[in-house]
This record gives sequence, C-alpha cells and structure tokens, in this order.
Amino acid sequence: MTGDTTAVLTPLSVDEIARLSNEILDRVSTVVVGMTDAVELALASVLAGGHVLFEDVPGLGKTLAARSLATALGLEFRRLQCTPDLLPADITGSFVYAPSTNDFTFRPGPIFTGLFLADEINRTSPKTQSALLEAMAEGQVTVEGQSYALPSPFHVIATSNPIEYEGTYALPEAQLDRFMVRLAVGYPDRAGEQHILLNRVERRHEVASVEPVIDAGTLSAMQAGIEGVYVEPDIANYCVDLAVGTRNHRSIEVGASPRGSQGLMLVARARAVMDGRDFVTPEDVKRVAVPVLAHRLSLTAQAWAAGTRAADLVAGIVEEIAGPPTFGDRSAVDASS
Repeated sequence: MTGDTTAVLTPLSVDEIARLSNEILDRVSTVVVGMTDAVELALASVLAGGHVLFEDVPGLGKTLAARSLATALGLEFRRLQCTPDLLPADITGSFVYAPSTNDFTFRPGPIFTGLFLADEINRTSPKTQSALLEAMAEGQVTVEGQSYALPSPFHVIATSNPIEYEGTYALPEAQLDRFMVRLAVGYPDRAGEQHILLNRVERRHEVASVEPVIDAGTLSAMQAGIEGVYVEPDIANYCVDLAVGTRNHRSIEVGASPRGSQGLMLVARARAVMDGRDFVTPEDVKRVAVPVLAHRLSLTAQAWAAGTRAADLVAGIVEEIAGPPTFGDRSAVDASS
C-alpha cells in the first residue's frame, strides 16, 4: 500500500485501522507460526506508540517475528546484534573527523531509523543498554551535548534471552519500564512446529520474508486515529486500580509506575480499535494487563527466592480487582434503577 503526505495529517477511521491491522497480521502469519497472541500485542503496542520486548529462550522465532512485523509496517528498518563489546556510540552515532572540512561531523548510528531491532539486547552491558533510554522516551539522542531528533514514527523492538542464560545482563528497571509490553513467545504445539518445517521445505531457502502492507505515513495516520478514541473515566480508574494493586501486594517490593497504568490504557485502546470498536471494555484491559505490567515489577527477596513469577502475581491481581460494568451490564443496572 502506498501512502501520501496527507495520510500523516488525516487520522484513519476505526474501521480502516481494523482492516489494515488484520491485513498486517495476516501477512505476518504467512511466515510467523504459533505466535498469534504475541504478534497481535506487539502490533497493538506499536499502534499505541510504544516499544516492544520479546523475551524467551533462543530458537523460538523472536527475531523473525520482530523483523516480519517491521517489514509489514513498511518502516525503514535497521537491526543491531547486541554483543558484550558494543559501545553506546555504536547505537547513537558519534563525531568523526572529516579531512575535507578539517572539522568533526556527526555520523548517525543505526538508531536513526523508523524501527530499530535490538537483537539479544541483554547480551550487551547495562551502560550500552542505557543508550536507548532517551531515544525510547523522547524520540531523540544526545551526543557530545547536542540533541538529534529521530525519525517519526520511531519504535524499538528488542529481543532478549532469559537472565539465567550464559552471557546475559539484567535489563535495568528504567530500561524495562520504557517497553510498553514484554512478550513471551513459548514453544509451538506439534501442529505449529510441523507447519514451520513444511514452510521451510516449501520456500526452498532459509530466509523468510513478507511484503509491506502500509508505510510510515499510514502508520502515523493509524496512530492518530487511535489517539482520537475516547476512554471512559471508569476504564481509566480501572487501569489505576490494577497499578495500585501491584504497589500494595505483599510479594511486590516496587509496583507499576504511572507509566504502567498509562501503558495499560493505551494498549487496551489500541487492542479495542483493532477489533473494530471505538470504545474500550474492561475485558480489553484484562487481556493486556500481564504483558503491560509484569515486567515493571520488582519482587521481594522472599518471593524471588520462592520462584514466584511476576506474571502470575499480575494475573492474580486482575482476578481479585473487580472491573467496572461493561456497557451491557451498565444498561441492565440503569434499567433496574
């Protein structure tokens, strides 16, 4: 699909966003098997203006999923393989001497792109990981005291391996909080794994690729359309209730920040629009609560030693805290009163 300059300025309708989202997911599913939920949430996060972290064991197709989604979105795309010797300047860029001008000029790094894929991000040092913080939060980088704006839209999709794996570093809490969602891929079922093998035989080469569905201008128009969706105060209050629930839990030392409750609302809103609705339900919030909130929590030492999973704690909080009535339930309450 070819966009134009007016697409950036004119928000798309809910129906159009839903149609294009389905086309993107269908295109990605031709090469990515068994990751339907993860890819849907990744797309919802991008539509909500956020960044995505895929975390799971090696060999499950995290990089393929990230690359395929980037290609389907039609964004300028750069991939960086993270290694222990990677330096911050390898991401942001640096000043180099130009003999022709007898001066130092700025040479942009790979982060100057529409979608930046940081592959195995936790195999590089925390100092280098922190080079992404300003870019993810403010859409710019600062080098030698000078700030440089990144392209718009700009998104980071990162992959990481479990922290207990050899050669990995823990992602700093501030870094994790910049990712709107953290997604676990998981092993495919037998039918899905067989499908992966047969796909490889059919295409007769190793690299799997997809064709773009939209471009950067159209993505901006989709994001603008989602920004126009109204969120009821009851839904916003429900998002706050869930975030506060993580702060008051006895097994959680540091709960979700206001950035977490905001991310919960934004991803739920995008997910609702992908389903063709211009309103958010409590079910939308519940569906995205674990991937949005779990990675933002710091567990107590006792909970960590007991092997407690943050995802299970968030799921329990969602079960305990009652959400507002849905539209159908509210109509029934109004009628009875």
